[in-house]
Amino acid sequence: MMKMQYVLTGFKQDLGFRVFGFTRIGPDRTQTAFVVRAELALALRYRIPLQELPLLCREVLEGQEDGGSARAFTFSEDLMQRHASACDARREASRQKRTPFRRSQPEERTSLEA
Repeated sequence: MMKMQYVLTGFKQDLGFRVFGFTRIGPDRTQTAFVVRAELALALRYRIPLQELPLLCREVLEGQEDGGSARAFTFSEDLMQRHASACDARREASRQKRTPFRRSQPEERTSLEA
């Protein structure tokens, strides 16, 4: 069975929201339109770059594949907070893996006596 595929078709600005349009392509090649709204103030609060929003909104759609009739969704504050927490945890894990930079001690210079 082929997985549903979501293709970004564009976005528009609607007051404080970025509204992303997607087309879902089904296994039988049928196309269905969807929209996902993301509040920009919340994205800023949780330090989510605007460039990441389309992929995160697509994940919202991929998580909704229950065959329901809804065609409009919101990238909720809860999901943004979870995403930000996961990013923070990955950054911290990466920081823990790094070995601290150690400056090598300069070699003692010997003076040549003439």
